[in-house]
Amino acid sequence: MYQYHTLNNGIRIVFKQNNSIVTHSGVYINIGSRDEKGSDEGMAHFIEHSIFKGTEHRRAYHILNRIDGVGGELNAFTTKEETCIYASSLSIHLERCLELFADIIFHSTFPQKEIEKEKDVVLEEINSYKDTPADQIYDDFEEYIFGTHPLAHNILGNKKNVKHFDTDSIRDFLQRNYTTDRMVISIVGNADFKKVVHLCERYFGDYSMRTSAADRSEAPQYQHFDITLKRHTHQMHIMTGCAAVDTFDDRKVAFSLLNNIIGGPAMNSRLNVAIREKYGFCYTIESQFSPFSDAGLFYIYAGIDPEAHDHYLELVRNELFRFREQTLTTLQLHAAKQQYIGQMAINNELALNEMQAIGKSRLTYDHVDTLEEMQRDIENVKATEIRELANELFSDDKLSYLVYA
Repeated sequence: MYQYHTLNNGIRIVFKQNNSIVTHSGVYINIGSRDEKGSDEGMAHFIEHSIFKGTEHRRAYHILNRIDGVGGELNAFTTKEETCIYASSLSIHLERCLELFADIIFHSTFPQKEIEKEKDVVLEEINSYKDTPADQIYDDFEEYIFGTHPLAHNILGNKKNVKHFDTDSIRDFLQRNYTTDRMVISIVGNADFKKVVHLCERYFGDYSMRTSAADRSEAPQYQHFDITLKRHTHQMHIMTGCAAVDTFDDRKVAFSLLNNIIGGPAMNSRLNVAIREKYGFCYTIESQFSPFSDAGLFYIYAGIDPEAHDHYLELVRNELFRFREQTLTTLQLHAAKQQYIGQMAINNELALNEMQAIGKSRLTYDHVDTLEEMQRDIENVKATEIRELANELFSDDKLSYLVYA
């Protein structure tokens, strides 16, 4: 199903063919906010913005018009551990996308005039997050979890650093981190794989191999906390969570299934039924599992009426502790697995999601599991594994709380 190739310079390719007239393509780079140090904080995200502002061959307008001008979409995002530049276009324009990716990754000039304008954009993005407590609380929670470690960095950076970014500091960060061994080209679309390899060789193959040693400091030991911050919002925003397994842990699939049961996107999640549907305490309640290369986080977020605070937390703890005290029945586990498998299949039907998922998987694991292989792994999860994880992670001395009151 998935086809692979590695260029002589170490850039990896993963491809899946479909019959759509639209192709989704992107370049994943194994660099994110955790790779920043000191005055670099916010740099990975800032590069994601400014990489579109001019190359040796194009001005900013020509970059944006190259894909958008033929009805496509060009975009990028940054996480704690990756940067992705991607595009969706008619399949006949795949070559146009790959040529543009190579141009902006290897030939961007970062003109200071454009950088100054983009600083204002990023500063307003930071302000926007600070004005949105439902987003800001995630960043604050991670900062309390990871302390002074780079994983605590807000992906957007801080205003002081952003104001001092310039052409030289950007180029220095790129030179140190954007190496060919950290790049993956991911494509899902209607094309012949030989042609895909040929195009990648043509536009990416002439760049010399460059490698960089992993320089990520070990994630810190987790210490639980209970913190309330005054924010004077109409709702009380509450984050409950703890450390979880990392992306290479053999129990990752089991914990992903557990997270989906607790507060996944379905309306029958335990938290949605026990808190929103039964008591109407909140509009949104959800849990998330964020695995990193050497750490993991589990969060539960809700915005509630302040008067419901005590009852809400009691209900959340009861739901978590139930997994410690009771092993899922055979029927409960089977239903949870079928739901999770169905959700994954539907998500993979969206080719853009699949392109991003397989790019990240090739970057992280150097291979991609098929849907059948993922289904097999989910089916192999045992009820005892879920209970053991709950007992390891969901105790009073492991759970942390952050409240915006």
